[in-house]
Amino acid sequence: MRLRQVVVIGSSDASENLEESYEIGRYIARNGWVLITGGRGGVMEAASRGASVEEGVVVGVIPDTAFSGANSYCTIVIPTGIGFARNVINALSGDVIIAIGGKYGTLSELAFARQYRKPIICCTFAGGWGGTFYRHSREEDPAYPLFQAGSVDDVCAHLDSLLK
Repeated sequence: MRLRQVVVIGSSDASENLEESYEIGRYIARNGWVLITGGRGGVMEAASRGASVEEGVVVGVIPDTAFSGANSYCTIVIPTGIGFARNVINALSGDVIIAIGGKYGTLSELAFARQYRKPIICCTFAGGWGGTFYRHSREEDPAYPLFQAGSVDDVCAHLDSLLK
C-alpha cells in the first residue's frame, strides 16, 4: 500500500509562520502521511522538525548535489543537482500541496501544482504567495478547486477531507 504524500512549500528564509509549519508537520506525521519538502530551512525545516518529533517520514527534495544540503530533520534526502528546476518534482510528489507563505520558488511550485491539477491548500494566514495565490487562482479551474486555510485547524480539516 502506497503511503499518502503531503508536500509543504514555503520560504527557506522565513522567520514567520514557523510554529504553524511545525504543527502542520506534526499533524501530517501523526496521521501516517509522508511529509515532502524542498528540504531547506524556514517553513520547510519547521514542518520537517514537527514531523520528526512524531517520528514521521520526512523527504527533502533538494536542489543541491550533496546530501548535506538538506535540513537535519530529513529522513530521506534526494539531491537533484538541478536547482530550482526541482520544484516540478516537489509539485508532482504530493497527493496534496500546502503553501505556507513563500516567494518566487513557492510561486513556481504552485504553478506546477496547478498545471498538474494537484489539490492545493493555500494558507491565507501566512501571507506571501501561499495566501496571494488563492485570491488570484480560485476560479481559474473549478474542477480542481483551491482550498483556503485561515488557520492550522483549517489546514488539518482540509487534509482530513482530502486524504482520509
